[in-house]
Amino acid sequence: MSYGQGGPQSQWDPWKPNSQQPWSGSDGASPDWAALAEASETRNRRRKLFFIGGGALATIGIGTAVAMGVVNADGGDEANRPTSSLPATAGLPSASGTPSFAPTSAPPPLDPKEFVSSKAKDKAPNSTNLMFPGNQLTMGSNVYKKGPTDDSTTCTTGVQGTLPKVLTANGCTRLMRVTYTKGTMAVTVGVAIFDTEAQALKVKSQADSKSIVKALTGGDVKAFCNGAICRSTTNSYGRYAYFTITGFINGKDVTTKDTAVFTAGDDLAEFTFQQINRRGQTQASAAANG
Repeated sequence: MSYGQGGPQSQWDPWKPNSQQPWSGSDGASPDWAALAEASETRNRRRKLFFIGGGALATIGIGTAVAMGVVNADGGDEANRPTSSLPATAGLPSASGTPSFAPTSAPPPLDPKEFVSSKAKDKAPNSTNLMFPGNQLTMGSNVYKKGPTDDSTTCTTGVQGTLPKVLTANGCTRLMRVTYTKGTMAVTVGVAIFDTEAQALKVKSQADSKSIVKALTGGDVKAFCNGAICRSTTNSYGRYAYFTITGFINGKDVTTKDTAVFTAGDDLAEFTFQQINRRGQTQASAAANG
């Protein structure tokens, strides 16, 4: 059915621009409200379907973006593969286990004392000139002139009092002696050598106030501590036991007021310890570098 004057019949389409709406009567008549209501209902249903469909598409798009984000977070070439092509859990590398690394720390340094504590390790050459080198010794501000030396495998000939028995009982194999002078004072150092540290320690513990090394004289060094009161010391380090006797060359007795005598004896005892320890350090260094 056509309405209006002239022109072709026009179908009204609510989705088509410029289409004419149908009317129920002729010119001047009221519009067909029932038809308009039905057309409006049809239009609303189509919009609802469109929004539902668009929402579904949006949800699918968001889900795809999340999935791609998860895949991309894994890194590597797998980010460009579909989810189905990723390796199964069993094929992924395991995080368990502890990685192993080659040690980089240097081994602990060798103990110098070990090399002067037993005959088995203490193999470096030894003599009075090696133990007490040079012609004089300087300790702090004190200078001592080196005098006569003696080296014997018969330990008892260079000691007196109770010391010969102590050295013999503990297996002394060698006794080296040297004398130093300073002014009117003289100091004799005796170094007894044993096979083990344990033997030297026994000598140190068994020695008493009468265990004395003999004063060594000769050349410019006159007799001293021959009947006079002198000061003596006993100590040990490693397989070495060492002794000092200090007195006046003029035969004067030593008293507690003669601090210079005590200092001289202590200086020579300290130097002897340093020399034995240096001997151990030298052999430990050679063993570490060999």
